[in-house]
Amino acid sequence: MAGPFPSQLNQGSFVPTTNVWDVREIYDAQLDDKLTELLVRLYQNINLIALNLNLKDTGYYDTQEFINSQKFFQNPNLSSTTSQSPQYRQVYRMVINCGSITASGTYMFPHGIAVTNNYTFTRIYGTASNAALDASTWAEFIPLPYASVSSINDNVELWVDNVNVNISTGSGVATYPYTYVVLEYIKQ
Repeated sequence: MAGPFPSQLNQGSFVPTTNVWDVREIYDAQLDDKLTELLVRLYQNINLIALNLNLKDTGYYDTQEFINSQKFFQNPNLSSTTSQSPQYRQVYRMVINCGSITASGTYMFPHGIAVTNNYTFTRIYGTASNAALDASTWAEFIPLPYASVSSINDNVELWVDNVNVNISTGSGVATYPYTYVVLEYIKQ
């Protein structure tokens, strides 16, 4: 993809922080000292902006795995004495288009993530709707999981296992033809 969007490799939406130019070239150009200082500070500020911009949560939701720029605390199992050094862990995001859910059922939707013992899900959430095609038709949108205060039969449970996104509905749940579940996880 072109522009500010992520590549086809789904590696996230990051601004490069590598040197765009070599600061030594500024010094070697024998410019006025004030101009040299200004250019060096400008370069440093651009790099600082890029570093901070890369810490944002990318608002890109795809059905393919995507690094969303969230960072989780360092793996507590790693230290300066382990072969792998501790560092903040990237969070990955994937949207599962689950299609339709109705009352009184447990639905399983394959997520396609090769889950290992090193994976930890950090957020599991979604929505279900019977979105109307026009404004004159009734529409309803619910969060997943859904907990009804008026009837336990309207509750919708949401969980993930190694293979599937699982949605279990109560007997009072309406038909929702549009269901999306967002999975966010770390791999270590």
